[in-house]
Amino acid sequence: MDCPDGCSWVVTVEDGKPTSMRGNPDHPYTRGALCVKVNRYLEHTQASDRILHPMRRVGPKGSGQFERITWDEALEEISVRLRGIVEEFGGEAIWPYQGTGSLGYIQGCEGAAGRRFWNTLGASKHWLNICSSAGSIGLTRANGTAGGMDPENFTQSKLILLWGTNTLTSGHHLWKFIQEGRSNGAYVVSIDPIRTRTADQADEHLAIRPGTDAALALGLLHVVLAEGTQDEEYLAEHTEGWDDFQQEILKYPPARVAEITGIPEETIHSLGMRLAHTRPTAIRATMGIQRHAGGGTALRTLAAIPGVTGDWRHPGGGVAYSTSGHVHLNIDTREDLLAEPVRVLTMTRLASELPSVKCLWVYGANPVASTSDTNRIRRELERDDLFTVVMEQFPTDTVDYADIVLPATMQTEHMDLHAGYGHMYLMWNEPAAAPAGESLSTAETFRRLAAHMGMTEPSLFDSDLELAEQLLASGHPSMEGITLDRLRKEGWVRMNYPKPFAPFAEGFPTNSGRLRFPRAGKAYVPPATAGADGLTLITPAAHTFINTTFANNPELLRRAKEPVVLVNPADAAARGLVDGQRARVHNHNGEFLADVEVSDRVAPGVVASPKGRWPKLSPGNSNPNAVVDERDADMGRGAVYHDNIVEVTPCASPGTP
Repeated sequence: MDCPDGCSWVVTVEDGKPTSMRGNPDHPYTRGALCVKVNRYLEHTQASDRILHPMRRVGPKGSGQFERITWDEALEEISVRLRGIVEEFGGEAIWPYQGTGSLGYIQGCEGAAGRRFWNTLGASKHWLNICSSAGSIGLTRANGTAGGMDPENFTQSKLILLWGTNTLTSGHHLWKFIQEGRSNGAYVVSIDPIRTRTADQADEHLAIRPGTDAALALGLLHVVLAEGTQDEEYLAEHTEGWDDFQQEILKYPPARVAEITGIPEETIHSLGMRLAHTRPTAIRATMGIQRHAGGGTALRTLAAIPGVTGDWRHPGGGVAYSTSGHVHLNIDTREDLLAEPVRVLTMTRLASELPSVKCLWVYGANPVASTSDTNRIRRELERDDLFTVVMEQFPTDTVDYADIVLPATMQTEHMDLHAGYGHMYLMWNEPAAAPAGESLSTAETFRRLAAHMGMTEPSLFDSDLELAEQLLASGHPSMEGITLDRLRKEGWVRMNYPKPFAPFAEGFPTNSGRLRFPRAGKAYVPPATAGADGLTLITPAAHTFINTTFANNPELLRRAKEPVVLVNPADAAARGLVDGQRARVHNHNGEFLADVEVSDRVAPGVVASPKGRWPKLSPGNSNPNAVVDERDADMGRGAVYHDNIVEVTPCASPGTP
């Protein structure tokens, strides 16, 4: 699923049925542990609301009223509609809208499952920007890759900066390595607008103003320069643009940075001193840090810190954002099947780009709950001339708008090849159970649809095992000796990287072989909310859901309780808000309802409400994405979930809309 830990599971099967599941104790990263979410996975596969058969809409769009049909009926109706759309409007009128519900390389988005089929039709391409694109591009501009340090090397770190990441909620397996580093003398700092459960466990918490991370990075480097502890040898041998970047750093003394970030000047100076004199320093930054107007720049400037201090040369030093850049599988989407170049549609621009689309095909995604500006999306999905197909496991809000619903397998029911984006291992997923009901895997669905439409291109019918063999045949040194037979036998294999791994000790995969510092004036991009009236909303990950996955599980919903919005006491007093009161969180885009939690866990001017809830299972039939702008970050058209201004207004009486 969409989690960096990519945990390894062991499923016990009795009489052909899975009876228990646990974390694999032999996997070096999973180490036998699963999170509160995934612990209930087997129960989830057997849930009473599981979609088990193809269905056709019989009520108005959005009503969720369907009748059961056969697979042949579903494939025939889809085939006729797709052919008609291609003939009348061209293939680009089809939008294959794939999300991160599965990160599999055979069944999910990492391998662009289904893309060969879509290329044969000439369908539009899909830019999956919703999660990490701004940060990935920012890091790539700096380092030549978004891949950074091996998270297992946190055991060797002496200063650990958990920057815009809530490890104990989103990727808790890393915590064991942090704790081991701590036992070896590491000092742990949480830099986060919210005092999270991870911040509670850190040695120090810096409550940064949302979207100002790059400014803090420059302020810390200002102290490093004042101390004269920059690594001149590393700078000379492995970086470019240092003279200009040094002048940029000097524009950000701690006093100025304090005004930008809301962090006291003495706190910035103190942490800068630790950074200046502590080797190695590790920075863990995950996706939340880049969901604002300057998200790409934030990661690019963070990557500069170990370039200045020389931490990139040390095991246990550097930045860990995603290890996906170290995964070199052969992803062959057969671009040669396209008759001509096609347009690219952007995932978070669904509301504004959908008017030009005649078929929306959703898989691994729940855009009515997960994508920005959801009220406009709903209006577009109600169009009579839009043919919507959703491949799903459960009756999500998006399913309610479908014309045809196709039942999808779950992780224990299909083959797949995985690589967690928070560790260095490839993993094989062998099915432990037969598909529930009439559900099919993603790959099998497209094989059957291609056959029903009379397509003859051989690669459209490659089996899962053939696809796996192709993926592993990249010829990259990191894949040497990793065969499908070995993966199926052993379950997981570490890619061929040293242990410990210092990826940029001897240079970078850029054209010059050097780290590229930000150019003058390009090291900090303020958030769009800077200086605006109102409250800045951030929507962190929920402890009980993975995006919207599991948000219909009764037990996890019970544990999550009612939707809440954290409000600082000063902001609550100014608005007449009291603890436990139901309130409207609203702006020009829309509103959602939540119960007020008056708390100093957020600073004045900041409110927070966790993401992931299904609107139809929430008060007011809405969630925080109703107030999120459809707007791009500075790089990769990244999403801006933490860069929106709202107001919070009491409802008429507690508990009533």
